[in-house]
Amino acid sequence: MNLLVIGINHNSAPVSVRERVAFVPEHMMQALNDAVGTTGVSELAILSTCNRTELYGIAEESGDAAAASMLDWLAAYHNIDRAELGACIYDHRRDAALKHMMEVAVGLDSMVLGEPQILGQMKSAYAVAVDAGTANGILHRTFAHIFSVAKRVRTETAVGENPVSVAYAAVNLTQHVFSSLSSCTALLIGAGETIELVARHLHDKGVKRIIIANRTLERAREVAQKFGAEAVMLADIPHSLVGADIVVASTASQLPILGKGAVEGALKKRKHRPMVMIDIAVPRDIEAQVAELPDVYLYTVDDLREIVEENKRARQGEARKASDIIALALDEWELQLRALDAVGTVKDYRAKAEQLRDTELDRALRNLARGDDAERVLEQLARGLTNKLIHSPTTQIKEAGAKGRTDLVHWARELFQLKDSDS
Repeated sequence: MNLLVIGINHNSAPVSVRERVAFVPEHMMQALNDAVGTTGVSELAILSTCNRTELYGIAEESGDAAAASMLDWLAAYHNIDRAELGACIYDHRRDAALKHMMEVAVGLDSMVLGEPQILGQMKSAYAVAVDAGTANGILHRTFAHIFSVAKRVRTETAVGENPVSVAYAAVNLTQHVFSSLSSCTALLIGAGETIELVARHLHDKGVKRIIIANRTLERAREVAQKFGAEAVMLADIPHSLVGADIVVASTASQLPILGKGAVEGALKKRKHRPMVMIDIAVPRDIEAQVAELPDVYLYTVDDLREIVEENKRARQGEARKASDIIALALDEWELQLRALDAVGTVKDYRAKAEQLRDTELDRALRNLARGDDAERVLEQLARGLTNKLIHSPTTQIKEAGAKGRTDLVHWARELFQLKDSDS
């Protein structure tokens, strides 16, 4: 069994590449089944967020062959040149793969150290894989172990307490342009967890007018009412854009929501008052060409690094504690895998013994039915069963002794709880 991880994240590739390998949630189950059917993996889960896309697989074949096959599939699925994608891909095998998955789950591999959202995203990725029927064996056990480790890290360390989130970092960036946010109007595109956090931080900073634009008005209203904000449809964005000093976008759209032309039109009506635009989405919600416009300060999720790095430095002590827990968990998992292997061996040995028993019992019953002496039949049953049970072990022990494999002979004495030959 080979546990494999291949992936691309905020450390290995810029957002311009990451957005091209993002998966649409509605197509995830289809993608999972397609990948399992065309690659060398028997189980698979896919995690796709704004900062990473990772494939977690169980392969029966060699790790190299399976990793290459997974990369081929990922490149073909997203219609990306394999060499271009390969330059940004990392891959991990067995213990290294499990360690990486644990670090992702507890937030040690996140842009924001200890961020809590990633664990929920990983659990969702696992749940989708279970529903698709691609994570019902070893991968199922692996995720269960990872989630227990993540819970332990959250309980025993402070790595996830009050992290500087991407949402907080986004709001912090706006203060580089506007000395006071109280007189600003903010347009937030999307209504997911990240946008809700942005709205909360802006509200706490004193922003009086917040507009939530979303595909469904009902969800926009759910978020808006928590902060006394307005709710509009995506179609209303051009009108709302004119009065917006701050624009933060985070949707799951595969195409940009805001183009250069729409922003340019809004700037003219604003008489070129500056706008801060922060695109947290992957794929991006705001066309990159918007950055070419004067009076627009456009940032992507990659531009938040400096803020979150400061947070990371402050949490290094807690991160080390989390790493120690992960190291222990890796040892525990290795013991569990060995126990699983032993269970399989015991089951096979028991099945073989029961088959030998049934064969001898059938013979004994036939002899009894024929009228043979019962005592003699029982003796033959005991002798025949004993001979068959010890035949294979004794043959192997003799062969080991003839080949000088004294280690196996000593192991056999321990296995069968025999006294030392010299005692």
